[in-house]
Amino acid sequence: MNVPFFIARKYFLSGKKKNFINVISIISMTVVAIGTMALILALSVFNGLEGLLRSVYGNFDPDIVVIPTEGKSFQFDPNHITTIKSIDGVLGVSEVIEDNVLVEYKEAQRLVRMKGVGRDFDEFSGIRNVMVAGEFPLVRDSIAYALIGRGVQYDLSLSITSDFYTLQMYYTKDIKPGVVNPTQMYTLLNILPGGIFAIEKYYDDNYIFVPVEIARNLLNYDDRLTAYDIYLEESATPKSVKATLQEQLGEAFTVKLGEELHSDLYKVLKIEKLFVFLILVAIIGIASINIFFSLTMLVIEKKKDISILFAQGATNLLIRNIFLFEGCIVAFSGAAVGLILGLSLSLLQQNYGLIGMGMNSAVMNAYPVKIQASDVIFTVLAIIIITILASIQPAIKASRSFSTNSLQ
Repeated sequence: MNVPFFIARKYFLSGKKKNFINVISIISMTVVAIGTMALILALSVFNGLEGLLRSVYGNFDPDIVVIPTEGKSFQFDPNHITTIKSIDGVLGVSEVIEDNVLVEYKEAQRLVRMKGVGRDFDEFSGIRNVMVAGEFPLVRDSIAYALIGRGVQYDLSLSITSDFYTLQMYYTKDIKPGVVNPTQMYTLLNILPGGIFAIEKYYDDNYIFVPVEIARNLLNYDDRLTAYDIYLEESATPKSVKATLQEQLGEAFTVKLGEELHSDLYKVLKIEKLFVFLILVAIIGIASINIFFSLTMLVIEKKKDISILFAQGATNLLIRNIFLFEGCIVAFSGAAVGLILGLSLSLLQQNYGLIGMGMNSAVMNAYPVKIQASDVIFTVLAIIIITILASIQPAIKASRSFSTNSLQ
């Protein structure tokens, strides 16, 4: 005689100690729910931080950068521009000259990273989105201006409202033997500060932008460049364009995606996210010990009832499945509650910014959050595996617990 699954389950899950076992199950569900909620929230915050970094750096970095494979500069060739612009998906290309220079404003001095850029920078760069003072672009009414990071502005006590003081830029020349006049040892150019940008602390404290012609004159580069900054159409596939560029330009150049310039930082974020995932999964695994104990206690208490079910025709598989089902109910109920709470809090934070950064100078007022379906899937899979591992031993023990002596 075959005993129906749900009738068998209802039969031996009743009893005097049922309330005590239910309390343990509720505690297990609560711990799993809290762990699942924490896991979803933590992973969503890491996703948000990665997205924030990509958006911040996207305002500074181009979509693709072309640099020389050897050395820090290369000979400019108009055919390069023609070749690059002929590739599908390319929106614009900016000539770049970048190097360290000394800047002086009134009596303040400091070393900065000067980046000379072409006219396409004015048109396609996202720098205009992070301007906090002054005007854009770099060349207005045939007058060249410099865009200065907010940190550099603070260090130099620089004002963009006064035309009486210019920003002086110094760059050392290749000094030849016999030169004794100090003014022949460096090149000096003056430029008006035109605007202040605020992107991220490193860029704000180190970078200034100038027209590429100013950089060329200051560094005595003649017809040499240090890079090409390439901007793509929104519909373009960056990896495909990168491969085409590399093929067209040859081995003399190295082509990198904008995000590859910060690949180490993104790798660190992914590693941190992985370790957070593993740690929280381990916490959920520890919480699942309660499931193991509650099922084990249930097996011990219900030996006589299990024997009766065996006598009525229940199979080992049926008894084992009942206990596996009980473990799944506890774990999945907690996981479902945790997922609902985690996703709800993440959406509230994403839309309303409930928890702030606590800093006035922060890039964002609230912690960034981004929900990814893959995080939810991996969380659910982890809970399924943990539940099976926690429930299988008590379930196997229950299926072997039949004893004719227990009926006496």
